Amino acid sequence: MKKSILKKYAELLVKSGIALKKGQSVVIQANTDIADFAALVVEECYRDGAKRVVVNWTNEAVNKIALKKGKAKALSEVLPFEEAMAAWQTDELPCLLWLDSDDPDGMNGVDAKKAAFIRQQKMKVLYPYRQKRENKYQWCIAGVPSAAWAKKVFPGERKSVAMEKLWEAILSTARAIDGNGIQNWLKHDEDLKARCDYLNSLKLRKLHYTSSNGTDLTVGLIPGVIFLGGGEKTLQGTYFQPNIPSEECFTSPMKGEAEGIVYSAKPLSYQGQLVTDFWVKFEKGKAVDCGAKTGEEAFRSILTIDEGSAYLGECALVPFDSPINNTGLLFYNTLFDENAACHLALGRGFTNLYPEFEKYTEEQLHGFGINKSMSHVDFMIGSKDLCIVGTTEDGKEVQIFKDGNWAF
Repeated sequence: MKKSILKKYAELLVKSGIALKKGQSVVIQANTDIADFAALVVEECYRDGAKRVVVNWTNEAVNKIALKKGKAKALSEVLPFEEAMAAWQTDELPCLLWLDSDDPDGMNGVDAKKAAFIRQQKMKVLYPYRQKRENKYQWCIAGVPSAAWAKKVFPGERKSVAMEKLWEAILSTARAIDGNGIQNWLKHDEDLKARCDYLNSLKLRKLHYTSSNGTDLTVGLIPGVIFLGGGEKTLQGTYFQPNIPSEECFTSPMKGEAEGIVYSAKPLSYQGQLVTDFWVKFEKGKAVDCGAKTGEEAFRSILTIDEGSAYLGECALVPFDSPINNTGLLFYNTLFDENAACHLALGRGFTNLYPEFEKYTEEQLHGFGINKSMSHVDFMIGSKDLCIVGTTEDGKEVQIFKDGNWAF
């Protein structure tokens, strides 16, 4: 890919994604295999006036060895420097940019229960810091190709060809292939906002999902909680784009109000393990059973991370004819595949969707029905014949989706 286009992509992530303000610090999460692109982003951050840019490097091969060979008790310990970093982020409120290049098969062979236990124990210490900075900082997740990821998406191609093709797919779906990503996102953001405005005008209380694959699920919604899409604002008023790409209009449902069964439409890549052909059954809002062709143990581990991880935290509406789905590619990456079609998420809901949320405490917002959890895992349910019918506060039924796409 031309370096000039990659520089423009880096510019999009910094100017529109995290919307960096002069004097702010930045934390970048990146795998070692994308160091060249990470360097372009670091350069762009400093060019835009960053106070300090910190890169948290990770390496999947090293992480896999640690998970397979290390003792769970030792790996669960939050080391002093890790807690100090969490405390600094809570005080400093740096922008967070995650450059996602994970290998979909990178954690094959790892004990899913062990990995889940380690995450659970570490989050007991780190999650309170995260709660304190919720809605106060800009963040963005964006894709960057790695060789392993590219070969997974394009298995029949040479590494160099696969990398180029994945770059093209990422930049196209991020609306940045022409070098005009910032302007393109302004226009796209307007469309998402218009759709959210209409959904919010309906005052919906329920969504009923049905599909020929067996999906038959009814989800309750919280009175007043809005649908949101595209950019978001921090409490300080800074407008940023948390997901690039993004095609969704999403809301957080009422905890305890989900009945029925839902079937996946695409595989889920979770913690380096692939979950395929899976289903989830809900009773009184809770996921009480599930099954999968592959990766079932990994999926079941999601449901036991904490008390809220088996409840829904998000309902996201994405047309089946989205730019991502129309590539014909399976990205094996949640950021892209979730924006290919409708999805749900188990775990944490979004407190900033509640009207005037800044006037309430986190506990009050969770008390209104927004699910509380340390985790948030999206999975795709949008099929070409998915039907979604909403029920308004006054009992009127409104067609929201028909044949997998917007009905309005």
